[in-house]
Amino acid sequence: MTATHHGVRHVAIIMDGNGRWAKKRRLPRVAGHRAGVEAVRNIVRAAGDLGLEAMTLYAFSSENWKRPEEEVSDLMGLMKRFILSDLEEFAANDVRLKVIGNWRALAPDVVALIENALERTSGNKRTTLAVALNYGAQDELVRAASAAAAAGEITAESIEANLDTAGLPPLDLLIRTSGEVRLSNFLLWQSAYAELYFSDILWPDFKPADLKAALDAFARRDRRYGGL
Repeated sequence: MTATHHGVRHVAIIMDGNGRWAKKRRLPRVAGHRAGVEAVRNIVRAAGDLGLEAMTLYAFSSENWKRPEEEVSDLMGLMKRFILSDLEEFAANDVRLKVIGNWRALAPDVVALIENALERTSGNKRTTLAVALNYGAQDELVRAASAAAAAGEITAESIEANLDTAGLPPLDLLIRTSGEVRLSNFLLWQSAYAELYFSDILWPDFKPADLKAALDAFARRDRRYGGL
């Protein structure tokens, strides 16, 4: 598949601001996470319409375990419901699911759900939705370098071949919502030459039109990859 008119094949998003969205409305944090899941649905639908080959979403970092137990439990419950309820839509929209991070360390029922969803969507080709679960980029780099060393040689190419995102197009654009301007241990290797786009919009309020605005901003940039 060739690049679209905006030149973007692969977008990653740090979905930030669910808690602040809920707080502004005097709602519990889980209400923000629920609204965030609805935003995910809308953005994933838009990804295919906008011609994106891949979208990687930071759903649950390895650092998120430090949050209160009740919130972690709510997040896991939401994730299970999202996978179960959206499998048919993935099929209808030709979306292939990929999961990156140490997801096999999650609870057995979650792992079983993910394995089923991966298998059922494996033949889909329009868009790949990569969901980062129990993910940390530093951990990913340690695992990739270890695998490269075990195979005999540590080079940029051998590390890249062992990253969780191997097989996806190179990352073009990384978006972070809610006004925070840091990478938070997300796709550190893949972001080396990606364009960064920071939005003040809280994630539950991030609409397909906002994604299109980010793609349009990308199209106006001059990517030099270290050259003049």
